[in-house]
Amino acid sequence: MPPAGGPGPMGMGGGPGTRGMMPKVRPKQLGPTLKRLWNYIGRQRSGLIAVFILTALSSGFTLVGPYLLGRAIDRYIIPRDYDGLLWLCLSLLGVYVLSTIMSWIQAYVMAGVSQRTVQELRRDMFEHLQKLPLRFFDSRTHGELMSRTTNDIENVSNSLNQSVTQLINSLLTVIGALALMLGLNVWLTIVSLVTIPLTMVVTGQIAKRTRKHFLAQQRHLGELNGYIEETVTGQKVVKSFNREKETMRQFQTHNESLRNVGIRAQILSGLMGPVNNVINNISFALIAAIGGWMAIGGYTTIGIVVSFLNYSRQFTRPINDLANQFNMIQSAIAGAERVFEVLDTRTEYEDNSSANDDKPIRGEVRFENVTFCYKESVPVLKNVSLIAKPGETIALVGPTGAGKTTIVNLLTRFYDIDEGTVTVDGINLRDRDKGKLREQLGIVLQDAYLFSETIRENIRYGRLTATDEQIEAAAKLANADAFIRKLPNGYDTQLSAEGGNLSQGQRQLITIARAILADPAILILDEATSSVDTRTEMHIQEAMKSLMRGRTSFVIAHRLSTIREADQILVINGGEIIERGTHQELLERQGFYYELYTSQFKRVG
Repeated sequence: MPPAGGPGPMGMGGGPGTRGMMPKVRPKQLGPTLKRLWNYIGRQRSGLIAVFILTALSSGFTLVGPYLLGRAIDRYIIPRDYDGLLWLCLSLLGVYVLSTIMSWIQAYVMAGVSQRTVQELRRDMFEHLQKLPLRFFDSRTHGELMSRTTNDIENVSNSLNQSVTQLINSLLTVIGALALMLGLNVWLTIVSLVTIPLTMVVTGQIAKRTRKHFLAQQRHLGELNGYIEETVTGQKVVKSFNREKETMRQFQTHNESLRNVGIRAQILSGLMGPVNNVINNISFALIAAIGGWMAIGGYTTIGIVVSFLNYSRQFTRPINDLANQFNMIQSAIAGAERVFEVLDTRTEYEDNSSANDDKPIRGEVRFENVTFCYKESVPVLKNVSLIAKPGETIALVGPTGAGKTTIVNLLTRFYDIDEGTVTVDGINLRDRDKGKLREQLGIVLQDAYLFSETIRENIRYGRLTATDEQIEAAAKLANADAFIRKLPNGYDTQLSAEGGNLSQGQRQLITIARAILADPAILILDEATSSVDTRTEMHIQEAMKSLMRGRTSFVIAHRLSTIREADQILVINGGEIIERGTHQELLERQGFYYELYTSQFKRVG
């Protein structure tokens, strides 16, 4: 459980939940998963029709081959008709060339169908992630979610690209081969079908035991990706504490777990091909023996027996092909289930009212007897009540974990309260559309996060329609313009991952400029100046006075010298507001705030 008031979703602490623990992957039934996948594939109707036609042509040409081969034996090879044999061989060559061409075109079209299908699936996945509440991300590592968005969807892509055409081809080949076999000889057809029930039973038993191992393999892959992502992101911490060996040991544990479940999955699924080959060889031997006996007895011809031997291979080949692709199919189904598990997670915008959302927010905020728990039965806030009038600056102070950040998390509806009421301009926060509410909020976090874009675009993130002049004006107000212009490309300087090529203070100034550009009705500053030096902090404070004028502002600060001019200071400890008043009033009371303030003053002195 996180420290009270210090959740991590806003980049301000450890975060509620158990980030290191993975959710259990509960396999859904095969039918519903395949049905949902088909809903995505079915959107590419024209492409699928083209694939079906091309596959039918390719399968048809392939099925003609054994028939022509039988005719060649009976009509030309046995009678020694060399001219007829030459023309039939040329015909046979033409049939197989046409089959190859049709197969190539079909593969080309199917590649487009599969890529467009997974493009839509990947888009839906990413869009859904943007709508999920922060509680969802608190209990999952970033790497595990990235594994679902990349590895799992890629498994689906690979399987669609090969298995869909394989299924169509298999169906057409089985039907076509069976029809031709019945036309040639009914008794040999019955012999060919003797081993089919055995093949189906064996395939079903192996599939039932293998699927759970592929689900486990995908889950362990997500865990490994999550650990790698966290370790790479935290390399400074790893090296600072000399934990490279421990990190490698933990990685090896995850790696071995993935290897073990992978081996079990591959061994079981690997049985499919060899077992089916044995069964098919038994069928081939039966046809050869019985067909030879019938040919000797004059009940059929050698050419028909040869055709049957080829058709028996074509009849059983689809099952073998699917068996050989079984690993990919099982992995794709497991990946699809993990993707659909995320898509089935309830978003924070469901049942979201938009009443009175068109009215501009004035900024009156009221908390009335608010209680909130990140973890059930462990309250972080207890019966908190406060009033912020439009244009007032409210400072939240107190020890780490007291519940300061939780208050602004509830105001932004990153989380919803358990008990009590929160209103903005007299309207219950639950009755406001989250998106429209957040459009009128400006947030500067303690952990300054920047994207791998130019400085200009990072500032523009606060208001996408802003002009370059407005961006530069916001940067000047945040005292960021001077250092930006000294960079080689100025505002067009490309930032590395998370702004790593800037100092922490410079990154914070850019996020402040971003908030200024957003021009919010309510401003939230969570330790916004904690990462800058004292001189820069003084400049930012002057800029903040202009920014906060006329706006309701909530300021979380550990440096109590920065909030002397706040209209109201709320002292929070243990999830409760224990003192409230102006800076001077709280000092005169000589209570908890007085002790905090004087202790900081002594340390500075």
